[in-house]
Amino acid sequence: MDKILILDFGSQYTQLIARRLRSARVYCEILPFNAPVEEILSRSPRGLILSGGPSSVYDKAAPRPDPAVFSLGLPVLGVCYGMQLLAHEYGGKVAKAAAREYGLSGLKILKGSRLFKGINGSVSVWMSHGDEVKKVPAGFHVTARAGGSDISAMENPELGLYALQFHPEVHHTEQGAKMLENFARGICNYKERWTPASFLSESIAGIKKAAGGHSVICGLSGGVDSSVAAVLAHKAIGKKLRCIFVDTGLLRHGDRERMLAVFRDKFGYGLKIADASALFLGRLKGVTSPERKRKIIGHTFIEVFDKEAKKIPDAAFLLQGTLYPDVIESVSVKGPSAVIKSHHNVGGLPAKMKMGLIEPLRYFFKDEVRELGRSLKMPEAVLMQHPFPGPGLAIRVLGEVTPERLKILRSADRVMREEIQAAGWYARIWQAFCVLLPVRSVGVMGDERSYEYTIALRCVSSVDGMTADWSKLPHGLLHKISSRIVSEVRGVNRVVYDITSKPPATIEWE
Repeated sequence: MDKILILDFGSQYTQLIARRLRSARVYCEILPFNAPVEEILSRSPRGLILSGGPSSVYDKAAPRPDPAVFSLGLPVLGVCYGMQLLAHEYGGKVAKAAAREYGLSGLKILKGSRLFKGINGSVSVWMSHGDEVKKVPAGFHVTARAGGSDISAMENPELGLYALQFHPEVHHTEQGAKMLENFARGICNYKERWTPASFLSESIAGIKKAAGGHSVICGLSGGVDSSVAAVLAHKAIGKKLRCIFVDTGLLRHGDRERMLAVFRDKFGYGLKIADASALFLGRLKGVTSPERKRKIIGHTFIEVFDKEAKKIPDAAFLLQGTLYPDVIESVSVKGPSAVIKSHHNVGGLPAKMKMGLIEPLRYFFKDEVRELGRSLKMPEAVLMQHPFPGPGLAIRVLGEVTPERLKILRSADRVMREEIQAAGWYARIWQAFCVLLPVRSVGVMGDERSYEYTIALRCVSSVDGMTADWSKLPHGLLHKISSRIVSEVRGVNRVVYDITSKPPATIEWE
């Protein structure tokens, strides 16, 4: 299969480059910036993209690719730091800008570049850089400028080298997706129309081969990711798939019952319910740090699975629904990107459990997983569920997790979901949930003074979870949710709505 390779130099937007290409049905993979040229060639790429990053090319420790990358004869697109790297490598001049540039800028496209084919002469683009190219290398020419003078794009078509100072992958950049598609299809001559379903038979065969006749344990949460992974594995190994649902005591209202109804009663899978709620809540007692919560939950998951695995003599592998965003936000495995937060289902688990790990969705985005699920004929009710974090409600109860606080949050969350579904908004939102804040405020209820908790509503719109904007719910719907929570949920007297985008915030509060 044809592919474009992206070398990650540390930008938090690297995954977005992949996402935009995938949306254009161009298959791509991400490798560390210093991937050996032998590894790059083994994947037979049509072209390379050098991502942005936080470094300066003139720093001694600046990340640089294998020098042989530039002599492969492949088309190369440098983005932000990638552009500066190309300029530096070929003898241009890169220096610190007079002022850092973050945000929208007007771009004037000059004539003649295949990279801008079909794009109007002036567009708004997203800048995020502290350095800039002051002089292009010999043989290169400027193809776009911002502010009338800044060098914002350059190219050397004879060498197949193209570069953009701005970020075409960010949705704020007008026609940015078109620029990336022009590079892939117009310059790299990528012809195929890739879809997640293209990997269906390959994924099933891969699971079967990896399992090697052994049983595979699936930590089935009931969410989209683990559900699709389970259906894939079941097609590959049938009854050798042993699904375990851990009741952590940190679930939403109705989660356990829904699991039984869908996977045991409808799908007919062998499903074991492991009730470990007392164990989880006991270990979380007194803990307030978000990272400690996540790690305690992760370690406890390992214990529970290890205990269950010992009951299955031939169990040799653990199946997980790990996705691309899980990997990039948890462990910097693809490049020098910053770690935002840890996920209990990424990194370290199989070594401690002495089991192999099968992650068939590791390089898929959420919407691609849903598309894959549709090709597997899975119910829309399962596929269109909102994401639910592995640590569950523990990271939505800010501060200490107690049975009382969980009860309050669970009730408020149930009310919110009921109203969003009744209003027809559920499918229009990427993720909607409640957060219990660790503060109490004064209120008046029934002519009496109250001093109770605050619930924050968090509803966001997104495509892949890498960036998100707050959902503009109708005021009437917000009013109804607030009124019901305050009236029906004992212990709450105030409801607020979170209107922060990602970035700068994350979607979850912890």
